Amino acid sequence: MGSFRGNENSNPFVGKKGEIHSEKEVRFETIFPGYLQGRIIDALLKSHPYEEVAYDIYPLENKFDKIGMGMVGTLAEPISETLFLNQLKQTFNTGLIKHTALRDKPVEKVAVCGGSGSFLLNAAIAAGADFFVSGDFKYHQFFDAENKIVIADIGHFESEQFTKELFYELLTKKFPTFAIHLSEVVTNPVYYF
Repeated sequence: MGSFRGNENSNPFVGKKGEIHSEKEVRFETIFPGYLQGRIIDALLKSHPYEEVAYDIYPLENKFDKIGMGMVGTLAEPISETLFLNQLKQTFNTGLIKHTALRDKPVEKVAVCGGSGSFLLNAAIAAGADFFVSGDFKYHQFFDAENKIVIADIGHFESEQFTKELFYELLTKKFPTFAIHLSEVVTNPVYYF
């Protein structure tokens, strides 16, 4: 049971101004992604009959480490930084790799994120990665990595180009009778001279 008393300036949906009113209440709890919070609050305020809606939002700090953006892995054998950069350039068929200063340290632990992964730079550093491979780093983010990790910006398209094979594999396993074809069209708008 909830109780409230509306003042003289209120327009209560139930009860009378100035009198304590009790009402059965239902507590509803749900988990939602943070980016939906504004839309959820707007819907709540539009649909709730009371003038003042009581709600609490508790951010969940726990993480499910089996999902998310990017990943960190360890090479079978440590290799030199220049060999690693050469292998990246060849594997991802990129015209160039923008990178921070090399640290003269063997590469063993590598963080990767396809596309625009620069927002994960601090997470890659916290994970103890030697290299962070992704795309779309801004100029000042290269300073943020200084002496902590080597950024290898291989390009947005280049870092995502193999995901179609992953989707192909997932879809053919899930829908074995569905005809799936991989496009041969290259949609990268960036060219290298």
